[in-house]
Amino acid sequence: MIARIMVEGQRTLTASDIDALNALDDELSVAVETHDEEGFRNALGALLAEVRCRGTPLPDDAEEPGELILPSSDASLDDVRVMLSDSGLIPG
Repeated sequence: MIARIMVEGQRTLTASDIDALNALDDELSVAVETHDEEGFRNALGALLAEVRCRGTPLPDDAEEPGELILPSSDASLDDVRVMLSDSGLIPG
């Protein structure tokens, strides 16, 4: 799967990476739903850090379509609320 962190670029992730990221995605979803700004910041930071750690960066000029779009680290709680689906940011 190709993940794009807005304003940072793309990374490839494996299915096992996605499984590991789902717990962090769940934490983020709960923080957004409960309007917990501190929890939101912590969960978003942890999720993006894990994507950066696990994902293999693609070249800046790669034209691959991103299957997973993640907010930038400076996104607001309201920005992320708009991006959330019933299953969070990450499918599964």
